[in-house]
Amino acid sequence: MDEASVEAERDAIIAALTPVVDGIAATFGPMCEVVLHDYRRPEESVVALAGSVTGRAVGGAMSEIGMRIVARGEEAGDELNYVTRTRTGKTVKSSTMVLRDSTGAVFGAVCVNLDVTAVTEAHALLGGLAGIGRTSAELPVTTFGNDIDSVVDVILDDHQLGQNQGWAGLDRAARLELFRGLDERGVFAVRRSVEQVAGRLGISRASAYSYLAQARAATDTTSDSAGGHA
Repeated sequence: MDEASVEAERDAIIAALTPVVDGIAATFGPMCEVVLHDYRRPEESVVALAGSVTGRAVGGAMSEIGMRIVARGEEAGDELNYVTRTRTGKTVKSSTMVLRDSTGAVFGAVCVNLDVTAVTEAHALLGGLAGIGRTSAELPVTTFGNDIDSVVDVILDDHQLGQNQGWAGLDRAARLELFRGLDERGVFAVRRSVEQVAGRLGISRASAYSYLAQARAATDTTSDSAGGHA
């Protein structure tokens, strides 16, 4: 199948799923948000949306979950029934189902987000009254935003907080680990992200590309070594 036919097929799948978004959201009610993503344009991947849980709008950017899926490419799979917390404190139960064309390539996703904050609070209250309350594990925080740059910035901030020091204070191994971690989270799947990261770290674009290449080479070497002992 030639590229034009593949693109037409992808367009048809997006068009067919667009009305489904409203139907799913209406079925689950006001605490549900359904988002249809077209990853061919990551800076404005939200092509259809119903409900309001994460505060996004049509034309908004993919989240860090979307970045991670894009980074995994054809190895990406559905992520079902995972629970995260938004930056505003909402507890959200989500499922992300990838969209593939007939060649098997991932090009989008349907995401269902349920705001279960009230349910979680009620569960904790009832558990406390019954004397069986337990402290829940800390939920991972997921970054949602209509601006792709802001999503990248938050991911970078998280990594810098984890390192607890500036770029100048990192040795070569720590710098490579920083770039490897950002790459694993899909940051560099976004256009212009290398330049954005370089600016935030105060290094040249050439240096950023060099560290990214070295981090990927080290990862490939580790993977090959692990595969050789399997």
